[in-house]
Amino acid sequence: MSKLNRDILYLIFEELRNDNNTLYTCISINKTCCEIIIPLLWNNPWKFLRDDWERRKKKLLNVIISHLSDKSKNNLSQHLDLSTNSYKKPLFDYISFCRHLNLNEILKVINTINDKDNISIIKSEIFELFINGNTKYTHLSIPKQFDYPIHHISGAERCFSGIECFYCGTSINNDILVGLIEICKLIKKLNLNIETNNNNYKIIELIKAQKKISSISLLTELYSKNFDESFCQVLENSLIKHVNTIKYFKITKRLTTKILSSFVNLKGLELDGSSHDMEWNYLSNLSLPFLQILKARRVPINILTYLIENTNGFLFEIKIDYIRHDEVENKKIIQVIYQNCPNLRFLKLLFRNCNISELENLLVYCKYLDGLYLIINNVDDAFDWDNLFKTLAKSSPKNLFKFKFGFHSLYRNIKLESLELFFNNWKGRHPMILQFSQANNMKPFTDLIEKYKAEGVIKTYYNNWHFEWF
Repeated sequence: MSKLNRDILYLIFEELRNDNNTLYTCISINKTCCEIIIPLLWNNPWKFLRDDWERRKKKLLNVIISHLSDKSKNNLSQHLDLSTNSYKKPLFDYISFCRHLNLNEILKVINTINDKDNISIIKSEIFELFINGNTKYTHLSIPKQFDYPIHHISGAERCFSGIECFYCGTSINNDILVGLIEICKLIKKLNLNIETNNNNYKIIELIKAQKKISSISLLTELYSKNFDESFCQVLENSLIKHVNTIKYFKITKRLTTKILSSFVNLKGLELDGSSHDMEWNYLSNLSLPFLQILKARRVPINILTYLIENTNGFLFEIKIDYIRHDEVENKKIIQVIYQNCPNLRFLKLLFRNCNISELENLLVYCKYLDGLYLIINNVDDAFDWDNLFKTLAKSSPKNLFKFKFGFHSLYRNIKLESLELFFNNWKGRHPMILQFSQANNMKPFTDLIEKYKAEGVIKTYYNNWHFEWF
C-alpha cells in the first residue's frame, strides 16, 4: 500500500509540475511528498525565473554555490566576497535532478554577482558543477555568442549524449558545435534562431547526424530582415533526411524552399508573422492531410482558410490571433472549420457580431469541443452579448465548459443582466472555467461571479491572463 500511495502521489504531482506555487506548498506535507516534488521542481528550475526577479536569481545562485566542494568554495572565496560557512551542503543533491541545462539562464544567475572582474572564475566552477559524469541532460540551450568550451569538460560526453531537445542560434561557436556533433545523436526537437549573418554551416552536419528529428522550429529575432537566403536554402534542404519523422514545424520567416510540402506526416504547424511583412501565398496550395494542431499569428485569414480546407478532419486544436479580417472572411473561416474539423477540441478565433449564427453551427458540428477562446473585434461596438451568451448556453456541446473572452481594447459593454442570464442558463451542466481579458474592468461583476461559483455553476474564475488550458 505504501508503494501504491507513493505512485499515486507521483502521478498527482506530475500533473502539477508547472504549478510551482502548489508544489511549493505541498513540499511540507510529509517526507514522501518532499522527495517526490523536489526532483520535479529541479528538473527545469530555470522556467520559474523571470528577467526582473533578481532576488530569486540570487537565491538560486546561493543554492548552486552550496553544491560546490570545499576546495571550490575556498577557491572562490579568494577572489569573491564569499563566506564559505554560509553555504552549507544542502539536504538534497538538487543539481542531480536537473535535466534542462539552460546556459542562458545560468549566465543570468551568475551575473547577479557584483564583482564582474572575477566572474569568469565562478563561471568555470559552476559550469563544471553542472557538467559532470553523473548528470544526464535531455534539454540543452546555448545562448548567442557563448564560447565556453563545455564539450571539453570532464563528463560532457555522458551529460550530452542523451540530449533530445537542443536550442541555439545559427551563429553558434564552431568549436562547441563540432564537439556537440560528435556527442549528440538523439536530438528529436531542434530550435534554431536564424541569424542575419555569420551563420555556421556545420549546423547542417548536426541535423544530418541525428537519427530521428520530430520537431523543428526556425525562429528569428523580432523585426530582423536581410537573412542569408543561401544559408537558409541549404538549411531547409538538410531537413529532407527527416521529412518522414518531422511531426511539428514552426516558422517565423518566409521559407526559401518548398520543404514544408514534403512533411507528409506533419501533425503540428505554427506560423508566426510577427517579425516581418511576410508573404504567405506560397502556402495557399499546401496540403497537410494529417494536421492536428494549427497555430497562427498575423497570418492572412484566406491562407489559413485554404490550409484548413486541405486537411483530412484530424485537426483538434486551432489557435488564430492578431489578424484583423472583415465579416465575409470571418464567416468563411468559421464555416471551413466546422465543415472540416469534426474532432476539434480547442479553438481560439475572432468572432464578428454578424456571425454568431455561424458560431451556433460550429457548436453543433464540433461536438467534441471543450475549450473556446472568443476574441471580440473592436469595431463591433454594439456587440450582441445577449445573443452570444444565449447561443453558448443553448448549443454548446456537452464537453464544452472552458471559456475565455478576449478583447482587442477595453471590454465591450457587457451587461450584468446578460452575464447573469448566461450563468442561469448554464445550470445543470459541467461547471465552467471562465476567464475575461482585462480582468480589472470586470470588477463590477465580481459579486455575481462569486455567487455562481458558490452555486457550482462556475468551477474556476481566473483573474489573471496566464492560465494554461489552451
